[in-house]
Amino acid sequence: MTTTTTSSAATARPLPSLPTVYRSRASVELKEFFRQRESVVFTLMLPVLLLVVFGAVLDYELADGVSFTQYFTAGIIAAGILGASLQNMAISIATERSDGTLKSLAGTPMPKSAYFVGKVVQVLAVTVAIIVVLLFIAVVFYGIELPSGADWLTFAWVAALGAAACTLLGIALSSLAKNGRSASATVTPFALLLQFISGVFFQFEQIPTWMQTVAAFFPLKWMAQGFRSVFLPDVMAAAEPADSWELGRTALVLGAWCIAGLLLCVATFRWQDRSAG
Repeated sequence: MTTTTTSSAATARPLPSLPTVYRSRASVELKEFFRQRESVVFTLMLPVLLLVVFGAVLDYELADGVSFTQYFTAGIIAAGILGASLQNMAISIATERSDGTLKSLAGTPMPKSAYFVGKVVQVLAVTVAIIVVLLFIAVVFYGIELPSGADWLTFAWVAALGAAACTLLGIALSSLAKNGRSASATVTPFALLLQFISGVFFQFEQIPTWMQTVAAFFPLKWMAQGFRSVFLPDVMAAAEPADSWELGRTALVLGAWCIAGLLLCVATFRWQDRSAG
């Protein structure tokens, strides 16, 4: 009896610590993402291709010394963050729910919070990669000047708040898809529509007023506007709807979306498809 008890105690292993579980899950998420060629191309390379094409084709000045590429760089960085967070989260989570991955994970000893930590780390890594590559191309090939001084702080908080808001919204949107096969068809048109009405591909002032109003309800418009304040001279603020960059309002809207997105996640997130009961 004593020998058996001692042997059982010797072979029993303590559960790993929470930080260890988080690191392990984050590593899994990163490996899974970068091993999926389609995800890497669509999420990481599409914004790069758009910047290259639009930067080469639409090479004209919006104002004295201000090129459209400067304007577009701000918008495409915002769109890249949207793709890495909202689109990526909504499609990947819906797919994992549909193929039973979420149900299997929910039945393991792994804390459920580790799943979301892994997703957040993945979004952070992909977002940083997108920003670095886009800035490199913009500077090397199109002569865009990098932010300086306090502009970097503005760039950082707009990117952080925007990525957080879009990640939470993407997790919530994953529950709208009936299954993994329909996720892309559900989310991609929504994301593309936001890009067209939020001042990514066109100057925001050229978009019809009612579309501007719709865009103002979502994070992408405010991210793009925040980034424009970094890449464009202050004189270009006169072209914005309020004749200013509205950085205070940008922070409030993105912060509000973080709170709203979290509440939506708590209310709607499911570990298995609706068809599974």
